[in-house]
Amino acid sequence: MADRHAELLAMLHTLKLPAMAAAFPELALQAAKGGQTHEAFLYDLVQCECVQRDERRTARLLHRSGLPQEKTFATLALDRFPLAVRQQIERLQSGSFVEEAINVIAVGRPGTGKSHLAAALGHALVVQGQPVRWAATAQLVQQLLAAKRDLRLPQLLAQLDRFACLILDDIGYVQHDRNEMEVLFTLLAERYERRSVVITTNLVFSEWTRIFKDPMTTMAAIDRVVHHAVILDLMGLESYRAKEANAQQAPRTSRATGHDPVRTSTEEAVAARQGNRQV
Repeated sequence: MADRHAELLAMLHTLKLPAMAAAFPELALQAAKGGQTHEAFLYDLVQCECVQRDERRTARLLHRSGLPQEKTFATLALDRFPLAVRQQIERLQSGSFVEEAINVIAVGRPGTGKSHLAAALGHALVVQGQPVRWAATAQLVQQLLAAKRDLRLPQLLAQLDRFACLILDDIGYVQHDRNEMEVLFTLLAERYERRSVVITTNLVFSEWTRIFKDPMTTMAAIDRVVHHAVILDLMGLESYRAKEANAQQAPRTSRATGHDPVRTSTEEAVAARQGNRQV
C-alpha cells in the first residue's frame, strides 16, 4: 500500500501535477472519512491543480508586465472621476476591449490619475489571463530606436506583439526627434486593428504635433489610435497631488504664522459684539 502511495505521487510529479501531488494525501484522508464519491474526490483534487496553475500564471504574467504593483483598482479613488468616466471604466474592466483590439486613451492634466487608471486596467487584464506590457513611452521609444540601429526592429515589434495589451504611459511627456517619431508611429501602425494599446497623455489631440512633428504623420497616428478607441476625458479634473500638497501646506502655514483659524474667528466675533454694544 505504501509503495502504491509513493508510486502515485511519483506519477503525479511525472505528469507535472505538483499541486495534486501535494494535496492528494490530505484530500484522500478527508474523502475516506467523509464518505466522498470517487468523482467528488477527483473533482477536489483536480481543482487544487487548476487553482495553483491559475495563481502561477497570474504571477508570471504580472512579473512580465512591468506594471506598478501598488497601482490597482483597490487603491484608485474612482469617486474622483466623473460619472460618465466611471461608467466607461466599469465596462473596460470586463476586458472585452482587448478581444476586439480596441484602444483606450486617457487624456488629462498631470496628477489626475491617468497612469494609475491605466495600470489598474492592466492588473485587471492580468487577473483575466491576458498578457500585458507596461512601458514609459520615452524608455520604450529608446529601445525601439536602438533596435532599429541594430537592425532588430522587426524582432522587437514581434516580441511586443505577444502582449494583448500594450500600455504606453505619458506619450506626450517628452519631445521626440524625427527618428524617435518614426519608430513610435511604426509601433502604433503595427498594432492597428490587431492589438490593443492603452495610452496616457497630458496633450489633447490638437497638440499631438508636438509628438509626431509632421502634420500628416500626426493625422495618420491619431487616425489609427482613435479609429477603434475609448476616450477617457480627465481634462476637467484637478491634480490630486496638488490638492493633497495644498491640504498639507495649510496647517503648516497656520503654525508658522501663528494663525489659528478657530481662535481668530472667535476673537473677531467677540470684537464684533463689543462694537455693537458700544454703538
